[in-house]
Amino acid sequence: MFELSQTFHFDAAHTLKRAVSPEEAAGSRRIHGHTYLAEVTLRGPRDAATGMVVDLARLREVLDGVRRQLDHHFLDEVPGLGAATLENLCVFIHAQVSRHLPQVSAVSVCRERGGDRCVYRP
Repeated sequence: MFELSQTFHFDAAHTLKRAVSPEEAAGSRRIHGHTYLAEVTLRGPRDAATGMVVDLARLREVLDGVRRQLDHHFLDEVPGLGAATLENLCVFIHAQVSRHLPQVSAVSVCRERGGDRCVYRP
C-alpha cells in the first residue's frame, strides 16, 4: 500500500459565530481572512502498468478545481461548506476530491500562521 499526498494554498475570508469571550467572538463575527494550507492524501496500491497510485497531474488537476472554489472567496457563501471551520473545510475538500479520486484517505487543513490544524480521516 502507498500513500500519495499533494498540498495547495488558498486565501479566503469568512465570519464565524462562536461561544467564547466577547472580545474573541467579536473578531470572529466580523469578516476576516486566513491563508490556508490543505493536504490531500490518497492511499492505494501501485498500478502495475503505470507504477503510480494516481498520476500526480490528475491529482493536481482535481485539487486545482477545489482550490478555485475556495481561493479568494467569501467562505460563508460557498455552497455545501457550512460554517467555515477547519473541520468543515476538511469534509468539503474530501467530498469534492473523492468524487473524482475515491482513494482519498485523509485531508488536513491548517492555518500555519496561527498554528491551527485539523486532520480528517473518514
